[in-house]
Amino acid sequence: MIRNWSAAASGALRRPSAPVTHTLIAVCCLVFLIGPASGLDPGYGTGDALLAAQRGYFRHWGVIPADVFDGSAWSALTPATALFVHGSWVHLLGNMLFLHVFGTMTEARMGHLRFTLFYVGCGYLALLGYAVANADSEQSLVGASGAVSGILGAFLLLFPRARVTSLLPFLFFLPVRFPAWVVLPFWVVLQWLAAGQASDGPGVAYLAHLLGFGLGFCWAWARFTGTTTVRGAPAPASEGENQQ
Repeated sequence: MIRNWSAAASGALRRPSAPVTHTLIAVCCLVFLIGPASGLDPGYGTGDALLAAQRGYFRHWGVIPADVFDGSAWSALTPATALFVHGSWVHLLGNMLFLHVFGTMTEARMGHLRFTLFYVGCGYLALLGYAVANADSEQSLVGASGAVSGILGAFLLLFPRARVTSLLPFLFFLPVRFPAWVVLPFWVVLQWLAAGQASDGPGVAYLAHLLGFGLGFCWAWARFTGTTTVRGAPAPASEGENQQ
């Protein structure tokens, strides 16, 4: 999902309790470990057999834009099931890292139930929006990046001054610290540019990232504008059959 970024929380602040965030991470990890994408279950076979099992798994649990509006209840549900499926170890670990760092603070600010509904709602709508924009695509789309991007959007509004430690490749990966209001809009620009260059084949669904981020920011703006924003401090890194 997000490349070349890492972030660190301030050691001076105690990390708040975030049971929903931790449960989401645990469920995503468990689903990945028992599925064919992890390569750990010998029951899925090896070589071509494993690849076939992975393709079938992604097509069953992931979003296939061409099928989303076919009228079946299962196809309409896949934008939710796809949030818990990941295409590779890198895909999983990247998303879970961002979910842990950004989700903990955001959950504490929103409250557990509201955060749960926010996460699933942003993720579902981001994948649904991607399906509308790519209605003829037969590529399966999996991953929590749409939901995690929604958290980033909300985080920007709720914690705009949080100091984010970033590793920039053009500065030889030297760590530099910027406030969230600098880092996250820059990330959005990168996603926008990447979306314009994306091919129709398997890859990263940058549009789902942008939709999720916009939904998260707008919801947080509608819900929290006029209330006191919190100065806090987190922020690290993330990024499969189309992975988002």
